[in-house]
Amino acid sequence: QVQLVESGGGLVQAGGSLRLSCVASGSVDSINTMGWYRQAPGRQRELVATITRGGSSSYGHSVKGRFTISRDNAKNTVYLQMNSLKPEDTAVYYCHVKVFVSTTKGTRYLAPVWGQGTLVTVSS
Repeated sequence: QVQLVESGGGLVQAGGSLRLSCVASGSVDSINTMGWYRQAPGRQRELVATITRGGSSSYGHSVKGRFTISRDNAKNTVYLQMNSLKPEDTAVYYCHVKVFVSTTKGTRYLAPVWGQGTLVTVSS
């Protein structure tokens, strides 16, 4: 099993920056993709950014050019550097990883694991 612990959320003014961290523990060798999602009040959870073990990243449309995802495989940690924050970035940010799970039939599949979430509030 994999456990995730997020940190770095808080209150920031519009235009400011924050860096989120997510540390994975447990069966970390099974981790494939790491990333971040967010959910604002009354809205569906949406993709923020993901990064593969090899370092390939992808971003949600609304954060491209402002947010940067990075990963330290040695520390089992994924980071989200958020710059030029806007009030509409206010949300609970969830760390998300995909882990390989082996079956008794000798096959593998990817399963999601979620962190508990960290609140980011951007004031105008």
